[in-house]
Amino acid sequence: MTSETTTTAPVGAIPAQPGPTDVTDAEVGRGSEQVPSEVIAGAGPVVRPGERATVRLRETGPEEPPRYAPEWLELRESADAAARSHDLLDPLRIRLANLPGKAGGIVVHDLGCGTGSMGRWLAPRLDGPQHWILHDRDPYLLHFAAVASPRAAADGSRVTVETRRGDVARLTPDALIGASLVTASALLDVLTREEVDTLAAACTGAGCPALLTLSVAGRVELTPAHPLDAEIAEAFNAHQRRGGLLGPDAVSAACEAFADRGATVKVHPSAWRLGPDEKALTEQWLRGWVGAAVEQRPELAARAEAYLTERLAANAAGDLRVVVHHSDLLALARPTGGTA
Repeated sequence: MTSETTTTAPVGAIPAQPGPTDVTDAEVGRGSEQVPSEVIAGAGPVVRPGERATVRLRETGPEEPPRYAPEWLELRESADAAARSHDLLDPLRIRLANLPGKAGGIVVHDLGCGTGSMGRWLAPRLDGPQHWILHDRDPYLLHFAAVASPRAAADGSRVTVETRRGDVARLTPDALIGASLVTASALLDVLTREEVDTLAAACTGAGCPALLTLSVAGRVELTPAHPLDAEIAEAFNAHQRRGGLLGPDAVSAACEAFADRGATVKVHPSAWRLGPDEKALTEQWLRGWVGAAVEQRPELAARAEAYLTERLAANAAGDLRVVVHHSDLLALARPTGGTA
């Protein structure tokens, strides 16, 4: 794995506050006449295949400034936390408890950590000392994730963190020497099949389990239903698969990749269930969902605009319910002597 910087989080430091977020057409990869305005960067279509909000998956040219707002990641954090599967925690705890060298604590690599929501959710649910290595391309988000990380495990043991900025898609078993666990959220669906194979090979080669949460499943339920729901969903799913990315097929591909390398794989649903208490998140999700559909199929623009107006009004009135289906995957690789 290439890594541009490695830092240790200063305890108690306060991250600098970002300025106002100005989201331009170019920054979210849209045309102003096709995609509704007021989309928080990261909630809408990405600039190019192979990037997601804070994760640079492959080299695309000179270094560019981050284009994604931490507001989107913060807005979705509570829904992510409520959605993640608790059923996968017991088998994960059992595996971690039986790892060689467990007495010294566990080392967790969190890929595409964003604002650090995975660590805030998982670290307090695991016992024993933990050292989290947070990977992301955005230095501000890395700093935010580090200083906002939990300091104690479920049993009160110490949790420490460090950050690494760089490309998270070129993972190798050597990069995971000493790792006890690899985690990621909303990452698998923006990988290609080759990149999923690389991730699976790295984890299984290091004997390291992987907890990969909140991958899109390609299914959305809106209540009340609307005649355009299915067409928007189909176009969105096609957008997710652009440029050879796996999109809704990612979990199946990952199951195959890990199983082919001898890992035991468990998958559980992890749906967002959005109602009147999540109006702000639902609004941003709707704008991004429809925006991606229109980017994929520009001929939908006129109908999609009317559809979005109607859906946003229902959401504002508290009359809209949305279920966005995701899947969580736990891959239990066979331990090796190099695992911590």
